Amino acid sequence: MAKSGPIRLGIMGFGQIGRQIYHLAACSTDIEVVAVADIGKPEILHYLLASEVTEPQLHTLEGNFLVNPRFRARLMQIDHPEEMPWDIFAVDMVIDATGKYRDRQSMAAHLANGAPRVLLRTLPIDHVDRIVIPGINEDSVTAADRMISAGSPTMSALCLLLQSVSESFEIECGSMTTVHSYTSDQSLQDYAGSDFRRSRSAAKNIIPNTHEASLWLGQVLPDLDDRIMTWALNVPVQEGCLLDVTLVMKDAAIGVEDINEVMRAAATKRDGIVGVVEDPIVSSDVIGNSNSLLFDTKGTIKAGSNTIKMLGWYETLGHAARLLEVARLYSAQALPQEKK
Repeated sequence: MAKSGPIRLGIMGFGQIGRQIYHLAACSTDIEVVAVADIGKPEILHYLLASEVTEPQLHTLEGNFLVNPRFRARLMQIDHPEEMPWDIFAVDMVIDATGKYRDRQSMAAHLANGAPRVLLRTLPIDHVDRIVIPGINEDSVTAADRMISAGSPTMSALCLLLQSVSESFEIECGSMTTVHSYTSDQSLQDYAGSDFRRSRSAAKNIIPNTHEASLWLGQVLPDLDDRIMTWALNVPVQEGCLLDVTLVMKDAAIGVEDINEVMRAAATKRDGIVGVVEDPIVSSDVIGNSNSLLFDTKGTIKAGSNTIKMLGWYETLGHAARLLEVARLYSAQALPQEKK
């Protein structure tokens, strides 16, 4: 039997996406955040949230509770999944928004501590029950799923673009480079990090980086498995990302306007998830846009007989909105009864 009443959500990690999830939940009518786990002090977490929202007075701090007109969320100064007692909050799902705990062992720790399901805000590093991308495979969810990923902002944008094009035209192969804002795990000064390039200043450099989307693409779009290469360039921009996709099409007759018309139709079909912009925008113009993909018709060009290059914009707000949509999908899926 599906759950009745508001969805009780736990969040681990109150960084940018965690705060966006919380604020979107506060603006909803069907989701309550009941607990937030983060190593930060409650007063600092509240301060960061208030600095980002348009009506900061709606969010107050009462002791260790973050309070808004719809619900109260207990703030727990905790850094590891195995330390968080989700059972005492009766959560329906936990969103791990840290970006750090992407392995099955960490996800299992959430489950062992009382989370019926755990949803990663990024791609996993090993097997999960399902990767769910709203707008593409939301019909695939099952009640048995407990370890779930919603992909990443880049993965979602890429999958939506590829699916929209492949519904009308056959793709031979392609490549994607995300021109990505710098991330919280990069240093603003040169500092010895996990690899050579990522040890350089994020504020001063364009930093080539790998991207994992190609490793998981086949689970969402099986027909394109091993046919799309992915790469990243982290640039000195705080928010707003650009998807640069080059596809080799099987049919040489496909032109720029054919692609643009397909994407306009996709925006109608996937309203609120895919959008189209006809104006010559730049990265700051996408900030605050809750689509997972904002396709840029002015960026479509054709080279040679079969190669077409496309651009699409996105930011983390769209991904935060999709995470809540995945939570809603699973709220309709009652957990299987354990065998006695």
